[in-house]
Amino acid sequence: MPINDEKEEDELWYEFRKTKSPALRDKFIRQYMPLVKYVAGKVAVGMPNSVEFDDLVGFGQFGLLDAINKYDPAKNVKFKTYAVTRIRGSIFDELRQIDWVPRSVRQKSKEIEDAIGELETKLGRTATDAEIADALNMDEEEYHRTVMKVSGTSVLSLNDVWYAGDDNDNASIGSNIEAPASLNPDVIAEREEVKKVIAEAINELPEKEKIVIVLYYHEDLTFKEIGEVLDVSESRISQLHTKANLRLRAKLTNLRKGII
Repeated sequence: MPINDEKEEDELWYEFRKTKSPALRDKFIRQYMPLVKYVAGKVAVGMPNSVEFDDLVGFGQFGLLDAINKYDPAKNVKFKTYAVTRIRGSIFDELRQIDWVPRSVRQKSKEIEDAIGELETKLGRTATDAEIADALNMDEEEYHRTVMKVSGTSVLSLNDVWYAGDDNDNASIGSNIEAPASLNPDVIAEREEVKKVIAEAINELPEKEKIVIVLYYHEDLTFKEIGEVLDVSESRISQLHTKANLRLRAKLTNLRKGII
């Protein structure tokens, strides 16, 4: 039977934390499999047809199991919040391993990111589309078409932007759930600095790009739902999401180079 009562679920988590009961683990898996499918559906947006939804669900199941085994109800974080990060991280890890992004697309994404990073360091402000296009020796129309071509990489790469920690920590820095005591002081300091830079970078985004990032990552809306909020097409939201992601990646790259 599904768990419908919050108090009952809390009690079951404390019991599982103590006993690691296989029966309880199976109960939690059944309870939260719809969450895996939901996260996989969000990740699937913008992916090429070669990346199948069922594969994403399979990748996400590893993250769900990891979340169930590591969840600590004493931290006062809802399991769903904790699990979404782990499920998404597991899907991204598997996508990296199969390296589904064509090399030419990855290279073009890097070129745009580098141009944004250099421009914004020189200008001391957010670069406009016209300025980025000019730096890439393109007109704005060509730049927008190029952004759409690399949009399939943007969900994956934004997870990289929000990642900080050791090799075993797949939590995004925007959802810093793991206990800091489990990390060494250098990693804690790096994580805090990255979080600060990303928060500042999000605030500096053009207004529509900022709204897309907030609605997608914090309000958990799909591109289609965000399009309805902003009264624009789903493809336009995908473009705004990609542009925001490239700006955020450029900021983090500059941080790692010691420029900011």
